[in-house]
This record gives sequence, structure tokens and C-alpha cells, in this order.
Amino acid sequence: MPQIKPSTKTYDVVVVGSGAGGGIAAHVLTLAGAKVCMLEAGGNYNTATQSDMFKWNYDAPHRAAGSKEKPFGYYDATLVGGWQVPGEPYTTAPGNEFMWWRARMLGGRTNHYGRISLRMGPYDFKPYSRDGKGFDWPITYEDLAPYYDKAEELIGVFGSQEGLENTPDGKFLPPPAPRGYEKVIKKASDKLKIPCVPSRLAILTRPLHGRPSCHYCAECGRACAVNANFASPGVHIAPAMKTGNLELRTDAMVREVVAGKDGRATGVSYIDKKTRAEVTVNARVVVLAASCCETARILLNSKSTLFPNGMANSTGLVGKYIMDTVGSSVSGYLPILEDLPPANEDGVGGMHLYMPWWLYKEQKAGKLNFARGYHIEIGGGRGMPGAGILGGSHRLLGGGYGKSLKSDLRRIYGASVHFAGRGEMIPNEDSYCELDPNVVDQWGIPVLRFHFKFSDDEINQAKHMQATFEEIITAAGGKVTGRSGNPTRGGIARGGEIIHEVGATKMGDNPKTSVLNQWCQAWDCKNLFITDAAPFASNADKNPTLSITALGWRTSDYIADQIKKRNL
Repeated sequence: MPQIKPSTKTYDVVVVGSGAGGGIAAHVLTLAGAKVCMLEAGGNYNTATQSDMFKWNYDAPHRAAGSKEKPFGYYDATLVGGWQVPGEPYTTAPGNEFMWWRARMLGGRTNHYGRISLRMGPYDFKPYSRDGKGFDWPITYEDLAPYYDKAEELIGVFGSQEGLENTPDGKFLPPPAPRGYEKVIKKASDKLKIPCVPSRLAILTRPLHGRPSCHYCAECGRACAVNANFASPGVHIAPAMKTGNLELRTDAMVREVVAGKDGRATGVSYIDKKTRAEVTVNARVVVLAASCCETARILLNSKSTLFPNGMANSTGLVGKYIMDTVGSSVSGYLPILEDLPPANEDGVGGMHLYMPWWLYKEQKAGKLNFARGYHIEIGGGRGMPGAGILGGSHRLLGGGYGKSLKSDLRRIYGASVHFAGRGEMIPNEDSYCELDPNVVDQWGIPVLRFHFKFSDDEINQAKHMQATFEEIITAAGGKVTGRSGNPTRGGIARGGEIIHEVGATKMGDNPKTSVLNQWCQAWDCKNLFITDAAPFASNADKNPTLSITALGWRTSDYIADQIKKRNL
């Protein structure tokens, strides 16, 4: 049996997880004067010293193409993590498909995500009231708007004031100018009356809080060595460390929340990965932000005589109603971009333009065969060619070799474009995670088993995405060269593949039908809070990171206030 290390120190707060939700909790609470212990299941990560942003693809195997260990490229900002983590399995129920990405590193997914930072709108907080599907949130857009302001002003988000329906404007830095291929796409989009506006990304176009502006290396997924884009280690955790109020422990695999005889949380128990010893951290308040499904796993494993089905699970809803973003993609080729002279298309690591959802009136009138909407992310241009780009070009040309192949590649290089839809999934009873009764990880902790199902709303939405992308490509004078996803199901990506899973500890206004109240506080345990994506009652088409940060800030302000009032 592993040795259990006794702990005599009691912290004000223990935070589990160091990504967007855990990072903002530590940031807000330490600056408020709380003594915080942060636990991260992965290793330490310093973007300034460990980023590979300046390395060349030709110095890596297979021109830095992705692999099983590094799906998003050899230089992607990952340590040990991804779809499969050695020694830390998960399972799926028979007949189900679900992919679970784990980021085992300080800062979690904030190190390599796309930095897309979209506010949810007024409609998104009350979807059930609009169409009778899913659930309403116990808060409104107006409740969270001040925290969106704070989040944007801290992390730095560029964008433009557009006044669009249900796509709120924010506190923006100036956006970068569109690239050449983006202007071509916008012209086609305008022709089809599809709005195409500057993106909203958490990348600095002006210096902010001592951080420099982006220098356009376009390698944001490798983590930014100069801290010009948002990642939790440099933006949330570094200022928290400077207060002297934060103790950071990495390689800490949390097993469970520990409860006292009165049902209140007294801390958490974790496995020190380096020594395999079991350690207990005592705290007056517990904040879980381990990522949506990992947080559910911790709660389900937190069993005791008071909580036989897991902590905060008297309703049996922990793990229920998990959602991912609906995703589908189409690639195209635009002859207008052929054989152009070399031009500087530098920019940020992502799109400079995107298309927000625009068909609200048609949907309300019943002209669409699916509920909710999606936004469109675009790509293309003359990025550094890797194995995937060259292979795709070779297929487009239909073969060839030698001097003629090189000539053809030069002609078509930069003429490919890509469209990806990101849409809302409606929560359903067939999508949930539970503990697998027969499987444990290498630390002896029961693992999750996933059940997942898309409804006709999501499948029809994906079909609409693909038809729209083809329409845009055709309007630009191009042709479709490839599609992704399951073709028999509208080209929809597999569950979990977009890595936007939310839900699992739904917040609400009724303790019988939700896990958390409006402050992301467990109904069953007054001093237990959750600040990752698990509290989400719905999954709007807006990427979740900005909403995680804003909601986590609101919850952390509440915790700080309740501690001062001695209510916790």
C-alpha cells in the first residue's frame, strides 16, 4: 500500500487543475489575499523556456507532422497528454464513440488551444425558453457581462465592434488586417449575405500588462515564448505566484475530495506521481477545475457513507449531459489564388476573419431542420508546408514527379482553403460519463466510461455546414477537394473530437435538477465549487474558454466575498 503523507497545514483554498478555470481561480483568490494550494496532474511547464515556437519543421521527424503522441504536430505544446495517456485509460460503452483529450501539463489546454474567444450571447443563456430544448442557465448574459469585460482586459482579445445579433461585442484590441485568401473568402461570403468579420482571438496586437504584442510567427499552438498570447501559466499563474499566496504542486493526480462528518469538504487526496505516495491537502474551500470530465470523475470517486454515490451527487446528475461542439470541415481549391507572386501573409496563429451564426430569423420561422447554430472558422494561405500540406497538394495534382511536380506545387501553393464549422450541441440523456466498474488507472483510481450520442439536430446541422462551405467555395470560383467526418451522418466529427466537452455538473436554480447553484457551488456541499466547463447548462457555438474564464472569475469573487464574511 502506498504511504499516506499526513498534512497539518490548512489552506484557505485548494484548487485542482491549472487551465483556464483553475488558473483564474488561483489568480483571483491569491490577489484577494487567500492562501491557495494548486494541484496539477501533469508536469510543470514554462512557456518562456519550453516553447518550440522558433524551431523549423525540417529539423523534426516527418517535417514536424503529427503522430499518435503529438496529434497536432511534433512541436505542439504538449508534455504527456492527448487522446491516450499512458497508464491512464478511459473506456467507451459498446456501440458508442467518444474521444477524450487530456492535457497533463501546467496550464492544461490553454497552452495549445486556438485562442478563439467568443462571448456567449443573451440567447445562449436561455435556450430552453427559446425553443423548448435542453436547459436554461440560472444566470443571464447581463450577470456574466462584467466578468467577460474583466477576462478580456486581462488576457487580451482582439476584435471589432459589429453589433451582431447574439454575438456580443467586447473590450477588444485592434484586429490584424485580413490576409489575401481571407479577402477572397469575404468577397464570396458577402455575395451570399453571410457575415464575415474580424476574428476574436486571445492574442495581443498591442502590448498589455507588461506583455509584448504578437510578432506574427503564427505558431501559437506551440505555446508563446514571449507571453503574447493567452496561456494560464504566464497570464493567470505567474501573477498569482508573485503574491506569495500560491503553492503549486505538479504531478499530483487527485483521487477524491475528502469530506468531514458534517458533510463539508475538508480537502483533497492525491497520488504523488513521482513517489506514488498518497497525500492529503487540507483546505477550508475546495475548487475543482480539472476539466469537465476529470472533475466529474473526481466527484464520482469521492464516495463515503455520507456520499455513497459520490460527492455532490444526491441527484445522480454528476457526469450527465456532457456535450461537445458539433464539428464538420470542408477543404477547397481557389484557382484565383494560383501562381501568385510571393507576398507577406504573416499573421497570428489562426484566422483573421470568421463568420458568426446568422440565420436566427430563418430558424425562428421554422425554415431549418435543426435547432441552434454554428460559426465558421476559415484557414488557408502560405503557411510553412509540412508533410500533410504537401501530401494534400500531391493528391490535388493527381501524381507526377521531378521538375514538373515542383513546378506544379509552386503554382498551386497557397491556393487551398479550409472551412470548419463549430456548432451547438443540445444536451441529451444518452450522453454521459460514469465510472467503469472493472478498470482502474496505474494509480489505482477507477476510470471513466463514456456514453455519447448526437441527435438529429446535430447531424442536420453538420449537413448544413457542409452545404454552406461548398456554396462559399463555389461562389469564390473554386471547387471542393475534401470533406471530414462521417459521410453517412452529415460529415459530423466524433464526440469529443473538437475538444470542447462541457457539462457533467450542470448548474441550475433547483437542487433537485442540478448539481450546482448559480455561483457554481455544490448544492450538497457548501464549500465545494467548480470553475471549469463542467457547470455549463448548454454548449453554445462559441468556443468555451472565454466563458470558463469569465464564469470562474465570477465564482472566485463570490468565494472571496464569502470567506471574508466567514460564511465558508
